[in-house]
Amino acid sequence: MTCGQPEAGLDDLRQHLRMVSVAEVLRRMGRPARSAELVAVTSRKALASAVRHGEVERLRRGIYALPGLATDRMTAVAYDAVLSHLSAARVWNLPLLVAPEKPHITVPVKRKPRRDPPAVLHWAEVTADERRAGTTSPLRTVLDCARLLPFGEALAVADAALAGGLIHPDELLSAASALRGPGCPNARRVAVCADRRSGSFLESLLRALLFSNGVDGFEPQVLVNSEGFRARVDLGHREARVALEAEGYEFHGSANDFAADCGRYDELVTAGWAVLRFTYQHVIGSPAWVVATTRAAVAQRIGVPKDRR
Repeated sequence: MTCGQPEAGLDDLRQHLRMVSVAEVLRRMGRPARSAELVAVTSRKALASAVRHGEVERLRRGIYALPGLATDRMTAVAYDAVLSHLSAARVWNLPLLVAPEKPHITVPVKRKPRRDPPAVLHWAEVTADERRAGTTSPLRTVLDCARLLPFGEALAVADAALAGGLIHPDELLSAASALRGPGCPNARRVAVCADRRSGSFLESLLRALLFSNGVDGFEPQVLVNSEGFRARVDLGHREARVALEAEGYEFHGSANDFAADCGRYDELVTAGWAVLRFTYQHVIGSPAWVVATTRAAVAQRIGVPKDRR
């Protein structure tokens, strides 16, 4: 090995880091950052371009943040508070069905509210670490959202936090069991049902819909392996061999993608699986139909003798 090899490797690493956008760096950091921190892993040109195109905002000289979050943080600072609940979920890049119209902030218990505040106020104590970060921790954020949001949306937040490694299942269960006050039943239910295997926001909403209506037996990201064919389905019922696919807005990007998806569907049917595909419009706009269709498919399949599957 020559002396130049380690330096070449370092240059490659720097080049790789510079391929990451400034906005993505801020999302991963989960807080505003100094220009020196951003330039170190991107470039001055990339930072200037991101500001020019509205991808990031300058809070003050040398300090940058994601759009919207900058204003939210300034509101929190004005109240000697921290971002929490739905606003903290945005900081941690956790999915929300609808972005909050006002920032959610947690203020000191004795702080009196101002008239017509520009934020949704919550009163509670925060830790020193949360105050330094300007936002609630991932675990607290998930629990706060679980207290506040409908079950499906709260489950999607918890699933994403588990999948991203922000929290651990055991700590979520333990913290939820220790909760007291409004929203605790929903938070405990979310903690029990949350699953790191969930592949998307819509998949979590669909799974929550089934849970809420007593449709059991579906697992996230089930692997189907049949005579050399392998495919992973969003939700699978192993006994009934029913697969549910949560189809987001992004569907087929090209003719090749469309052909591949059709082939995958055909292979699943050939392997003995019934495939149901549900969109956002189905899950959110026609939940009763989604439940009834899924329940009917399972009932039909359970009645099919195994030697005919």
